[in-house]
Amino acid sequence: MSTYLVTGGAGFIGSHLGDSLLASGHRVICLDSFSDSYDYRVKMRNILPGGLPDSLAALSDKEEALAKLKRSLPSERYRLETVDLRDSEALERIFESECIDAVIHLAALPGVRASIEQPLLFDDVNVRGTLLLLETMRKAGVRKWLCASSSSVYGHNEKVPFSESDPVDTPISLYAATKKSCELMGYTYYHLYGIDGMMLRFFTVYGPRQRPDLAIHKFARLIDQDREIPFYGDGTTKRDYTYVEDVVAGIRGALDYVEKHESVYEVLNLGNSRTVSLTEMVDGLESALGKKAILQRLPAQPGDMEMTCADIGKARRLIGYEPRTSFEEGIRNFVRWYGGRSS
Repeated sequence: MSTYLVTGGAGFIGSHLGDSLLASGHRVICLDSFSDSYDYRVKMRNILPGGLPDSLAALSDKEEALAKLKRSLPSERYRLETVDLRDSEALERIFESECIDAVIHLAALPGVRASIEQPLLFDDVNVRGTLLLLETMRKAGVRKWLCASSSSVYGHNEKVPFSESDPVDTPISLYAATKKSCELMGYTYYHLYGIDGMMLRFFTVYGPRQRPDLAIHKFARLIDQDREIPFYGDGTTKRDYTYVEDVVAGIRGALDYVEKHESVYEVLNLGNSRTVSLTEMVDGLESALGKKAILQRLPAQPGDMEMTCADIGKARRLIGYEPRTSFEEGIRNFVRWYGGRSS
């Protein structure tokens, strides 16, 4: 049994990863700030996927609800720490109280458009927060980690599919710049202090528990409610949508590789290697929901990429990564979860 610290562990990807690690018999320390980016009860439901008890759902005080949540955790091998990544004293307390085998760093402020509006906050949380985490790891002697990066680092890369060897020196959003900064800091701590790690570039992850502000979840909700969906551009922008279970399998493969090897610093794409246009995505939701979308046509947004598409050859070679879920199947799974949650 190993002990893993998962930052952002109550979020979309983090909660799925936590479930996977618990199912394999490991201990999980979930670190999450339950920020006000969206309703904190969404993350509470992620931790308690069997359903949020009425006694918790009825509480209007966030601190009281989180305190009660800690008494209702899914396993005795699961520890919840409601801590901001920038709280260095709290981080040190956690690392001093636990023998942590590896860190999976998923916590970050998300969103290309939000980062353009709040660049200083994004720098503080995503860059400084990651640096504080690395410093705490160094002091505690934790020498294995994974760090969530993003396909957004590729910017307006004209070479398709995107390869880890492609230049990523021209980010077109502050969010992308913060993720590239985290990759660079990861290399610095590998070079100076021998902290082994993999920087995992996620490509548009979707599936059950997806954040409510992300396109698939937001569009499904608006279509279901017969409301207009914001449809930016002409519908030809394309994304490499990657199902969450495939991403979790990739994270587990990367974790296994880093733990078994010495002197590791790698950047890996975790995508599906198939593009789906915005129009095709909406069509898929319409089909799965059995309802037509009402489009609010809007101009293209600054900072948005025209296309993302992952070359996953390196991930296949190093960690045996092989996405298995088609977009059509993944959308059906998401809508099934959405319907069950909304009923």
